[in-house]
Amino acid sequence: MSLRARPTTRRHLLALSLVAAAGLLPLGVTAQTAWPNKPIRIVVPFSPSGTTDILARSLAPELQRALGVAVVVDNRPGAGGNIGATEVAKAAPDGYTFLMGTVGTHAINAALYSKMPFDPVKDFAPVTLVASVPNVLVVNPAKAEQYGIRNVADLARFAKANPDKLNMASSGNGTSIHLSGELFKSLSGGGMVHTPYKGSGPALIDLMGGNVDLMFDNLPSAMPHIKSGKLKALAVTTGHRSAALPDAPTVAEAGPDDGSLKTYDASSWFGLMAPAGTATDIVNRVQQETAKALASPALKERLLSQGALPGGNTPAEFARMIDDESRKWAKVVKASGAKVD
Repeated sequence: MSLRARPTTRRHLLALSLVAAAGLLPLGVTAQTAWPNKPIRIVVPFSPSGTTDILARSLAPELQRALGVAVVVDNRPGAGGNIGATEVAKAAPDGYTFLMGTVGTHAINAALYSKMPFDPVKDFAPVTLVASVPNVLVVNPAKAEQYGIRNVADLARFAKANPDKLNMASSGNGTSIHLSGELFKSLSGGGMVHTPYKGSGPALIDLMGGNVDLMFDNLPSAMPHIKSGKLKALAVTTGHRSAALPDAPTVAEAGPDDGSLKTYDASSWFGLMAPAGTATDIVNRVQQETAKALASPALKERLLSQGALPGGNTPAEFARMIDDESRKWAKVVKASGAKVD
């Protein structure tokens, strides 16, 4: 029986192949059978070891298992995330290149840079929010002791009295890490010299080495160094304390008595983006698999322990969120006076 069935199966498969080649199968069927059939790349527009990189490398193996092809992370740092984002904006919309976008690349940079190499709305198809995180104000312990900075109020007073003394590291111009510091400066009236890097990883190395004094880093990338004692956490930047770092006050509640920092509130988010024109069924499939991964107990617990709140919203919900965040951060950029030419 099996000998008689084989020719029929071969003829059936050959017929399907000829029909597909002639373009007679429905578009959705063709896309479904053709994708994915080669490695998928997630571009991280910052250096390794930062939160953007941590999240991408946490998600990649989950997507790999779900989609059945290799999912690789490709770091392309520079220009506050614009170099990597531009590469994805110009990539073929075939479902094999995605960006781990950030609040910087998609809600801040358009207001910060006088010229943008891509349009954060027109050049991308939002897929889903991966995680939102508070930033954390961390200082080099030896420098903090040297300058007598024990808390946020001390920092605000010192920066105001010594406007060119403190060096503030960031993961790059236009990142939420940078803008968190600029917001602090504009509200407190203190001065700090901004020192941008190509990601949190190299910035943290210099901070721990004492080459810079402080940083408003994303909590997941700073957390191991806070726990080890290599960095001192003064406060989180959100309106509420983080469950992952419950002993750290918020900037608003730990600020000086003059109330200058009472309205301070800044956070970061990270999400998958595809090049504009990527097929809707591919975008939806990646969103669904990402949401499943983020809801799995193991990954969810790992992210929460690092201070990240897992996402997983729909492409439409993510698009609305980006629009809201763009308006919010445009006001912050304008108020801070920050600009990158």
